[in-house]
Amino acid sequence: MHNFSSKERKETLGALESNQLDLLVIGGGITGSGISLDAATRGLRTGLIEMQDFAAGTSSRSTKLVHGGLRYLQQFEVKMVAEVGKERAVVYENGPHVTTPEWMLLPFHKGSNLGPFTSSIGLRVYDFLAGVKKSERREMLKPAEVLEREPLVKKEELRGGGFYVEYKTDDARLTIEVLKKAVENGVKAVNYTKAVEFIYEEGKVVGVVAEDQISKEKHPIYAKKIINAGGPWVDDVRELDGSKKGKTLHLTKGVHLVFDESVFPLKQAVYFDTPDGRMVFAIPRDGKTYVGTTDTDYKGDIAHPTMTEKDRDYILDAINYMFPSVGIDASKVESSWAGIRPLIAEEGASSPSEISRKDEIFQSDSGLLSMAGGKLTGYRKMGEHVVNMVAKQLKEEEGILYTESQTKHLPISGGEVGGSKGFKNFKAEKVKEGSSLGLSENEAAELTQRYGANVDKIFTLYKENKEAAAKENIEPAVFAQVIYAINEEMAYKAVDFFIRRSGALFFNRPWVETHMDTVLPFMEKELGWTREEAAVYRKELEQLLYETTHPDK
Repeated sequence: MHNFSSKERKETLGALESNQLDLLVIGGGITGSGISLDAATRGLRTGLIEMQDFAAGTSSRSTKLVHGGLRYLQQFEVKMVAEVGKERAVVYENGPHVTTPEWMLLPFHKGSNLGPFTSSIGLRVYDFLAGVKKSERREMLKPAEVLEREPLVKKEELRGGGFYVEYKTDDARLTIEVLKKAVENGVKAVNYTKAVEFIYEEGKVVGVVAEDQISKEKHPIYAKKIINAGGPWVDDVRELDGSKKGKTLHLTKGVHLVFDESVFPLKQAVYFDTPDGRMVFAIPRDGKTYVGTTDTDYKGDIAHPTMTEKDRDYILDAINYMFPSVGIDASKVESSWAGIRPLIAEEGASSPSEISRKDEIFQSDSGLLSMAGGKLTGYRKMGEHVVNMVAKQLKEEEGILYTESQTKHLPISGGEVGGSKGFKNFKAEKVKEGSSLGLSENEAAELTQRYGANVDKIFTLYKENKEAAAKENIEPAVFAQVIYAINEEMAYKAVDFFIRRSGALFFNRPWVETHMDTVLPFMEKELGWTREEAAVYRKELEQLLYETTHPDK
């Protein structure tokens, strides 16, 4: 049985310590998760450590789109658009429960960055490069058709619009599902475990000393190859190795605001330009509308980026510029998030938006591999590239032959539903099944969308734990999800459940406020938190609830 339970973190750490690995991945965001899945499915003995929770950094704080990078055409990043565009469909087919097509409206106004002619050509090139299927190829719209699709768009000087498909995702759940599939394939993965120093033999890196951030115990972990996939922390890890030379990271911050649909009733996703010439997304999702992103240089605490008044006001101004009839102000912000983009510094780029999103691999003299840059959409290809490199090195050094990458047609955890077509029927069946168990249709649909093929486990937990849930004063559907998050998704702290396993802190704040007072005592009991830990984890959740609506000055 492959173990991914928070109750057995010590056993996982023991297993990592007791056997030499072929590959150790540092970092449990989407990049590290993708690398570990690619490696394990080729037969490499693989381990992964993450100093926070999985997806706690950039991988839960993106625009939540698996998108083809239309705007990179403007930077003539043709190869990247072609590769990333094709990957969208792969990500969708392998996990249709966490990724869904979303038609995007691109309105043109007089003086817009993009006009009807250039956009028509750009979108056509994009369709061609990204291999977009016929049913999802772009359409060009007249002004009246733009307003029919989204009446809130500014009518003044409207010249028309483009209409094309992007893919919406839950970035943190995508990461967790990729990692769960990696664990199913033998990866030993553990969160709250930090690489604090490297172990060397004859100048070559052969392992790390990993510190459990819960118990503070240290564990030596040995591996033939080590990949640093630390996202915004890539340079910090390189510094531990004394190899932060040459190219370095350039960190930028992106902020998104969330509104209830009652105050911002957007019915159609819109990608629009702002008065300063940048592009911003406004996307309806689950009764909310979220808008972003900013793109500013960042020098603060990497683990804790926050929204400032300036960030908030920039997005509010952008909304009121493109959707003047809505009349949004700061009091209407229901939630927000801030994330860090780990870009590779480039000479000559005059603004953060001009820096390439390409990924690169650095190898230090000690043999440490570091992967930096890249985009959520390209995670699978990034994993394939770097594991190709590792496989080649192991072949040269030890004569071991590993297979080619196996992940292109491999469903992630929960994605075993027969692809996007199969998922429609699967969801309809599961909604019926959930309703017969006593769930509302909405609840059953939401759970099926969140967990995909794993929803059967949620239904079983729901059915078998009604009495236990009543005893803990927790709604049975919530109780089932908490148990599943602890036992099968290694959720350890309250924020792990309320942000990254459920997405609720960003998109369903009242749900968090309703359930936190019953869920926290249950987690405390279930995971054996000390009284001090329970107080710290509660404070952490309360602080995030506060920060998402109260900006820094």
